[in-house]
Amino acid sequence: MTDRFDKVLGAYLGLAIGDALGATVEFMRPREIALQYGVHRDIVGGGWLKLPRGQVTDDTTMCLALGEALLQGGPQALQGHALGDDALVHAIGQAFVRWFQAKPVDIGNTCRRGILRYLHERSLSGPYNAGDGGNGALMRNLPVVLATLGDDAAFERLSIAQARLTHHHPLSDAATLGFGHLVRRLIDGASHVDSLLWIDRWIEQNPAFKFAPYRGHATAYVVDTVHTVLHFYTLHRDFEAALIATVNQGDDADTTGALIGMLAGARCGAAALPRRWLQRLQPQTVMAITDQCSGLLALSRGPAEVPHG
Repeated sequence: MTDRFDKVLGAYLGLAIGDALGATVEFMRPREIALQYGVHRDIVGGGWLKLPRGQVTDDTTMCLALGEALLQGGPQALQGHALGDDALVHAIGQAFVRWFQAKPVDIGNTCRRGILRYLHERSLSGPYNAGDGGNGALMRNLPVVLATLGDDAAFERLSIAQARLTHHHPLSDAATLGFGHLVRRLIDGASHVDSLLWIDRWIEQNPAFKFAPYRGHATAYVVDTVHTVLHFYTLHRDFEAALIATVNQGDDADTTGALIGMLAGARCGAAALPRRWLQRLQPQTVMAITDQCSGLLALSRGPAEVPHG
């Protein structure tokens, strides 16, 4: 396994691990978690969704739907999007519709509203909506990050396009781009210290996301989500410690868990992920993620290196 692929796979599997771990305590408060679990540290399923052990939620399955659309479109679709062709964004919208119609275990209200709008109107974006400041666009953007490694302009255009299918809000846009740029740097080998310096500069440019002092809010409002994830990312260099601290804040714990898992997984790589958590994920999820990582990384290299079946 190359170091680059190890970090790509670490980000995606880390996202799924955080999703599965956090789903158990979603919508709980820290005091409730402490009373029921002490410290929640094992992938056991359950929670308000009554999930089987190792099942992921919409955070991971929306990523997989987005990644599938990118891979089916291929490098020609990516290039066409860069030239102003909306076919790829329509393909993503259609992938989200298929995902929705398959009755996922969970879906956020803003994602549901945006997908239904696309289904009925085929519009790629609704108007600005003050209620669109949730974390749904941020949580699913990793496949775009991976498909556009090495092309910042393509990354930014496609990130905003996929986000606007359901979320039209400047804070959602900023968080989606910010986390994407951070993951790209980690995949490119940025050290933990380098990532902290980058976060400091990004916060200066986006002061709404200033997370110190941390207020302890971990809701689905994208500002609270970013505060929580960056607070624990900067506090803990160890993947396991960062993830456990994050999900034990409760609230939107599947998404904060997924996002801290993505960042910390890109930082440490797949080989360093805790084996006990990986072994608890459902095998079909691990296989789908591994396959997508190979395809998306090949897609980022251009047409000559994309395998043809």
